[in-house]
Amino acid sequence: MTSFDLILKGGTAVTPSGTGKADIGVRDGRITAIGDLDPSRAAEVIDCTGLHVLPGVIDTQVHFREPGNEHKEDLHSGSKAALLGGVTAVFEMPNTRPATTTAGAVADKLNRAERMYCDHAFYVGATAENIADLPRLERLPGVCGVKVFMGSSTGDLLVHDDATLARVLAAITRRAAFHSEDEERLLARQNERVAGDPSSHPVWRDVETARRSTERLLKLARAAGKRIHVLHVTTADELPLLAAARDIASVEVTPHHLSMAAPDCYERLGTYAQMNPPVRGAAHREALWRAVRSGLVDVLGSDHAPHTREEKDRPYPDSPSGMPGVQTLVPVMLDHVNAGRLTLQRFVDLMSHAPQRLFQIAAKGRIAEGYDADFTIVDLKARRTITNDWIVSKCGWTPYDGMTVTGWPTGAIIRGRRVMWEDEIIGEPAGRPLRFLDTLTPREG
Repeated sequence: MTSFDLILKGGTAVTPSGTGKADIGVRDGRITAIGDLDPSRAAEVIDCTGLHVLPGVIDTQVHFREPGNEHKEDLHSGSKAALLGGVTAVFEMPNTRPATTTAGAVADKLNRAERMYCDHAFYVGATAENIADLPRLERLPGVCGVKVFMGSSTGDLLVHDDATLARVLAAITRRAAFHSEDEERLLARQNERVAGDPSSHPVWRDVETARRSTERLLKLARAAGKRIHVLHVTTADELPLLAAARDIASVEVTPHHLSMAAPDCYERLGTYAQMNPPVRGAAHREALWRAVRSGLVDVLGSDHAPHTREEKDRPYPDSPSGMPGVQTLVPVMLDHVNAGRLTLQRFVDLMSHAPQRLFQIAAKGRIAEGYDADFTIVDLKARRTITNDWIVSKCGWTPYDGMTVTGWPTGAIIRGRRVMWEDEIIGEPAGRPLRFLDTLTPREG
């Protein structure tokens, strides 16, 4: 008689107790045993010899914007890209068409999410008009929290003045995410943009634009006594402010800002390197790495924003900001692991443990008994070249085209079901909405 539906045999597992050889037993979609397990007791055995078994990677910032447009990214194609990159769950941002600002929009997304390959949750966008509804919206099933755009970016969601921001913070109870750029300064500095020159992007959206906004945000959050999550931090100047606010603020950085630097990225990629906030100079990149190593940075998010080539080929500043990243998140960061810039344990904390901890995801994010059997299985020794041909996102390109990396996602398992193996999707879409400890109903709890 079998005891397990599945055993992962012979791999090196990263668990809360450390990293070492361990078999993992799964029954009914959950982890039931970790140790030296008899393979004859399992209905299925996956040989993980020579591979590392990590908790399923959770990407807490993606943009799958365009429902119903065959040429643009949607929940189906974006989640397929996530799975091929070894990502087992995503948080999607609200600046979609239509924007996710109402209960009806959340319900529509959950309905369309039945075609998603990975597990998922959705942010609700804050506006001046929906503040009274935010306490209800942030607690809807499948919602990970409220997202606020303090500076204008892709889409038309914007809450930039202190009075309205204070009203948003007063209304919510969960940790809210913020795009922190100062809109007043962005408007005042528009003449700093040089037509046809994307290297002027970080001149326009300068360091002070980010620093000023984050200083304002922290002061408002402190006054309201609320938890905040500052997305895609890019400047050395913001880091001391955030370090002084660890009781209320968590910090995200992106692989793009850790892997690229101006002016080189703009010389090589032109508008394809354009994103908000911008990629800045090497001194800021190194400051972000110091913050990663010190523990100031909590999570990594890809900020996947898959604009088409046609859109990105428009002359600056008419070109949209954003780069795809969900499919390259794991291999790019594993390459940094192999280069010695961070440990594998830190990689796991940034992309699995911390998302669960910060956002109180139920039964996800770690290899521990009783947790969902979600795994990202990687070959740390595999040497591969990232190419545009590998990208399944509808945009069809990556800023890392031609980059050779060491470390590659071999497989992905969600709730005990193998869903990706060796660059192939297995089975039909079967993603489910994530559940959160701070919004579980009595029936679920």
